[in-house]
Amino acid sequence: MPSEVSGVPGRSPSGTEAKESGYLPKAFRLVHTALWKTREKHGEAREKEDAMVRAGLTTERLVRAAAELADEVGFEQVTVSALARRFGVKVASLYSHLKNSQDLRTRIALLALEELADRAADALAGRAGKDALTALANVYRDYAREHPGRYTAARLPLDPETAAASAGVRQARMTRALLRGYDLAEPDQTHAVRLLGSVFHGYVSLEAAGGFSHSAPGSDESWARILDALDSLLRTWPAPGAGHPHP
Repeated sequence: MPSEVSGVPGRSPSGTEAKESGYLPKAFRLVHTALWKTREKHGEAREKEDAMVRAGLTTERLVRAAAELADEVGFEQVTVSALARRFGVKVASLYSHLKNSQDLRTRIALLALEELADRAADALAGRAGKDALTALANVYRDYAREHPGRYTAARLPLDPETAAASAGVRQARMTRALLRGYDLAEPDQTHAVRLLGSVFHGYVSLEAAGGFSHSAPGSDESWARILDALDSLLRTWPAPGAGHPHP
């Protein structure tokens, strides 16, 4: 039956008139409803994401979560995208806390250095000589076993300014304090710092890769004997040129 809403018999109402009169074709109503639901769904998702951010996605929390992710999947696999997937949020929502994936990895490295320094401080308290050497060595070995991704992160090259402000400086000071107990002066003290770092990191890395898993004696026994040898070497550190044949 022709509508007379507009006042003209036989003419369908205009869009404005249809809206005002309640006259809407069925197809239009369906499209309108679908669009509204889509907007509503997107709005709810956006509100949910915003709420999650407001609920506590701080930089510190993100870095700690990324450190845990590094331990699970490997430090090299940690990216801002992977972290966003872990929290179920969009990548863009994390860029208010992180510059990029390199920034995230640097922050994980700084966290790892801080944790290692704290452990070392606790382990070295009240110890000296061989006891201190063993305690420090075990800090690195145990940390690498418990947190393989973070341990890898602690080896990340840092720019000079970042390195100078990191807990790596505190670790170096503690190592030097330990070596003073062996009566080593410079430059031999620096040589010894590098020796310890090379032995600790080299052994821990090879052990983590399974390098000592298929032969006797066991890895723990070798570790103990290596620390005995280091202690002996530090106590009898050779004088410059010692052991070199004279021309």
